[in-house]
Amino acid sequence: MDTKAIEEHVLGILKAIGEDPEREGLRETPQRVAQMLEELLEGIAYSNHDIAQMFGKTFTNECEYDSENAVVMKDITVFSFCEHHMALMYDMKVNVAYVPRDKVLGLSKIARICDMAAKRLQLQERLGQDIASIVAEAADTPDVAVAISGCHSCMTARGIRNTSSKTITTTFRGSFKNNAQLQQLVDFEQR
Repeated sequence: MDTKAIEEHVLGILKAIGEDPEREGLRETPQRVAQMLEELLEGIAYSNHDIAQMFGKTFTNECEYDSENAVVMKDITVFSFCEHHMALMYDMKVNVAYVPRDKVLGLSKIARICDMAAKRLQLQERLGQDIASIVAEAADTPDVAVAISGCHSCMTARGIRNTSSKTITTTFRGSFKNNAQLQQLVDFEQR
Protein backbone atom coordinates (compact mmCIF):
# COMPACT_ATOMS: atom_id res chain seq x y z
CA MET A 1 0.00 0.00 0.00
CA ASP A 2 1.37 3.41 -0.95
CA THR A 3 0.90 5.31 2.31
CA LYS A 4 2.73 8.42 1.04
CA ALA A 5 0.25 8.74 -1.84
CA ILE A 6 -2.65 8.30 0.62
CA GLU A 7 -1.22 11.09 2.79
CA GLU A 8 -1.02 13.43 -0.22
CA HIS A 9 -4.59 12.65 -1.24
CA VAL A 10 -5.96 13.08 2.29
CA LEU A 11 -4.21 16.45 2.44
CA GLY A 12 -5.93 17.34 -0.84
CA ILE A 13 -9.30 16.22 0.50
CA LEU A 14 -8.88 18.35 3.63
CA LYS A 15 -8.16 21.37 1.46
CA ALA A 16 -11.01 20.54 -0.95
CA ILE A 17 -13.61 20.45 1.85
CA GLY A 18 -12.43 23.84 3.11
CA GLU A 19 -10.42 22.73 6.13
CA ASP A 20 -7.10 24.16 7.19
CA PRO A 21 -4.71 21.16 7.23
CA GLU A 22 -2.23 23.23 9.26
CA ARG A 23 -4.51 23.63 12.24
CA GLU A 24 -3.42 21.65 15.28
CA GLY A 25 -6.03 18.88 15.11
CA LEU A 26 -5.39 18.16 11.43
CA ARG A 27 -1.60 18.44 11.09
CA GLU A 28 -1.00 14.71 11.46
CA THR A 29 -4.34 13.57 10.02
CA PRO A 30 -2.96 12.54 6.60
CA GLN A 31 -0.41 10.24 8.28
CA ARG A 32 -2.97 8.86 10.71
CA VAL A 33 -5.46 8.13 7.91
CA ALA A 34 -2.76 6.39 5.85
CA GLN A 35 -1.78 4.21 8.82
CA MET A 36 -5.42 3.45 9.56
CA LEU A 37 -6.16 2.42 5.97
CA GLU A 38 -3.07 0.25 5.87
CA GLU A 39 -4.40 -1.63 8.92
CA LEU A 40 -8.11 -1.70 8.05
CA LEU A 41 -7.60 -2.74 4.42
CA GLU A 42 -4.82 -5.27 5.04
CA GLY A 43 -6.76 -7.99 3.21
CA ILE A 44 -6.28 -6.22 -0.13
CA ALA A 45 -2.69 -7.48 -0.15
CA TYR A 46 -3.80 -11.13 -0.13
CA SER A 47 -5.70 -13.35 -2.53
CA ASN A 48 -8.29 -15.82 -1.26
CA HIS A 49 -5.70 -18.56 -1.83
CA ASP A 50 -3.15 -16.63 0.28
CA ILE A 51 -5.66 -16.33 3.12
CA ALA A 52 -6.51 -20.04 2.93
CA GLN A 53 -2.79 -20.79 3.22
CA MET A 54 -2.31 -18.33 6.12
CA PHE A 55 -5.21 -19.66 8.17
CA GLY A 56 -5.46 -23.22 6.90
CA LYS A 57 -4.35 -24.94 10.13
CA THR A 58 -6.28 -28.20 10.14
CA PHE A 59 -6.53 -31.31 12.24
CA THR A 60 -7.36 -34.84 11.16
CA ASN A 61 -11.09 -35.44 11.26
CA GLU A 62 -11.49 -38.52 13.39
CA CYS A 63 -15.23 -38.68 12.79
CA GLU A 64 -16.65 -40.59 9.87
CA TYR A 65 -17.67 -38.35 6.96
CA ASP A 66 -21.39 -37.71 6.84
CA SER A 67 -22.87 -34.99 4.64
CA GLU A 68 -25.40 -34.21 7.39
CA ASN A 69 -22.82 -33.38 10.09
CA ALA A 70 -21.49 -29.85 10.00
CA VAL A 71 -19.20 -27.58 11.97
CA VAL A 72 -20.97 -24.28 12.65
CA MET A 73 -19.56 -21.04 14.01
CA LYS A 74 -22.00 -18.16 14.56
CA ASP A 75 -21.88 -14.46 15.32
CA ILE A 76 -18.33 -13.82 14.14
CA THR A 77 -18.00 -10.03 14.31
CA VAL A 78 -16.36 -8.20 11.40
CA PHE A 79 -16.59 -4.84 9.69
CA SER A 80 -15.69 -3.79 6.19
CA PHE A 81 -15.89 -0.90 3.76
CA CYS A 82 -18.34 -0.68 0.87
CA GLU A 83 -16.46 -0.36 -2.40
CA HIS A 84 -19.08 2.02 -3.83
CA HIS A 85 -18.77 4.80 -1.23
CA MET A 86 -15.89 3.53 0.93
CA ALA A 87 -18.50 3.71 3.67
CA LEU A 88 -18.36 1.56 6.77
CA MET A 89 -20.26 -1.73 6.84
CA TYR A 90 -20.78 -2.34 10.56
CA ASP A 91 -22.59 -4.48 13.14
CA MET A 92 -21.73 -7.36 10.83
CA LYS A 93 -22.21 -10.90 12.07
CA VAL A 94 -20.96 -13.84 10.03
CA ASN A 95 -22.24 -17.39 10.42
CA VAL A 96 -20.10 -20.11 8.80
CA ALA A 97 -20.85 -23.81 8.44
CA TYR A 98 -18.97 -26.54 6.64
CA VAL A 99 -19.13 -30.31 6.38
CA PRO A 100 -15.68 -31.68 7.21
CA ARG A 101 -14.20 -34.46 5.14
CA ASP A 102 -10.71 -35.64 6.12
CA LYS A 103 -9.77 -32.60 8.16
CA VAL A 104 -11.25 -29.87 10.35
CA LEU A 105 -10.17 -26.25 10.66
CA GLY A 106 -9.01 -24.78 13.93
CA LEU A 107 -11.98 -22.75 15.18
CA SER A 108 -10.02 -19.52 15.53
CA LYS A 109 -8.99 -19.90 11.89
CA ILE A 110 -12.61 -19.55 10.76
CA ALA A 111 -12.89 -16.20 12.58
CA ARG A 112 -9.49 -15.10 11.21
CA ILE A 113 -10.57 -15.97 7.66
CA CYS A 114 -13.72 -13.86 8.06
CA ASP A 115 -11.74 -10.95 9.51
CA MET A 116 -9.07 -10.91 6.79
CA ALA A 117 -11.57 -11.29 3.93
CA ALA A 118 -13.50 -8.32 5.34
CA LYS A 119 -10.37 -6.13 5.36
CA ARG A 120 -10.90 -5.16 1.72
CA LEU A 121 -13.12 -2.78 -0.15
CA GLN A 122 -16.05 -5.15 -0.41
CA LEU A 123 -19.61 -5.90 -1.30
CA GLN A 124 -21.37 -7.93 1.36
CA GLU A 125 -22.41 -10.45 -1.28
CA ARG A 126 -18.81 -10.94 -2.41
CA LEU A 127 -17.57 -11.13 1.17
CA GLY A 128 -19.76 -14.19 1.70
CA GLN A 129 -18.46 -15.74 -1.53
CA ASP A 130 -14.86 -15.00 -0.53
CA ILE A 131 -15.27 -16.54 2.92
CA ALA A 132 -16.91 -19.63 1.42
CA SER A 133 -14.09 -20.03 -1.12
CA ILE A 134 -11.38 -19.65 1.52
CA VAL A 135 -13.03 -22.07 3.99
CA ALA A 136 -13.62 -24.60 1.19
CA GLU A 137 -9.96 -24.50 0.21
CA ALA A 138 -8.57 -24.46 3.75
CA ALA A 139 -10.83 -27.31 4.98
CA ASP A 140 -10.68 -29.16 1.64
CA THR A 141 -14.44 -29.53 1.38
CA PRO A 142 -16.97 -28.35 -1.21
CA ASP A 143 -19.71 -28.15 1.44
CA VAL A 144 -19.72 -24.62 2.87
CA ALA A 145 -22.38 -22.09 3.88
CA VAL A 146 -21.96 -18.46 4.90
CA ALA A 147 -24.60 -16.00 6.09
CA ILE A 148 -23.84 -12.37 6.84
CA SER A 149 -26.01 -9.74 8.51
CA GLY A 150 -24.84 -6.16 8.58
CA CYS A 151 -25.59 -2.46 8.49
CA HIS A 152 -24.25 -0.20 5.76
CA SER A 153 -23.50 3.42 6.53
CA CYS A 154 -24.09 4.25 2.86
CA MET A 155 -27.75 3.45 3.75
CA THR A 156 -27.89 4.55 7.38
CA ALA A 157 -25.78 7.75 7.48
CA ARG A 158 -26.38 9.17 4.01
CA GLY A 159 -28.82 8.83 1.15
CA ILE A 160 -32.06 7.41 2.48
CA ARG A 161 -30.74 7.45 6.09
CA ASN A 162 -32.68 4.36 7.05
CA THR A 163 -30.97 3.65 10.37
CA SER A 164 -32.79 0.41 11.16
CA SER A 165 -32.06 -1.42 7.90
CA LYS A 166 -29.94 -4.57 7.86
CA THR A 167 -28.71 -6.54 4.89
CA ILE A 168 -28.58 -10.33 5.02
CA THR A 169 -26.74 -12.36 2.40
CA THR A 170 -26.25 -16.11 2.07
CA THR A 171 -23.84 -18.31 0.15
CA PHE A 172 -24.54 -22.03 -0.14
CA ARG A 173 -22.12 -24.48 -1.75
CA GLY A 174 -22.03 -28.22 -2.16
CA SER A 175 -24.49 -30.13 0.05
CA PHE A 176 -25.82 -26.82 1.46
CA LYS A 177 -27.21 -25.76 -1.94
CA ASN A 178 -30.30 -27.95 -1.90
CA ASN A 179 -30.61 -29.01 1.72
CA ALA A 180 -32.91 -26.73 3.70
CA GLN A 181 -32.02 -28.47 6.97
CA LEU A 182 -28.31 -27.71 6.46
CA GLN A 183 -29.10 -24.15 5.31
CA GLN A 184 -30.87 -23.49 8.62
CA LEU A 185 -27.57 -24.00 10.44
CA VAL A 186 -26.42 -20.53 9.37
CA ASP A 187 -29.82 -18.88 9.68
CA PHE A 188 -29.81 -15.85 11.99
CA GLU A 189 -33.19 -16.81 13.45
CA GLN A 190 -32.02 -20.26 14.55
CA ARG A 191 -30.39 -20.32 18.00
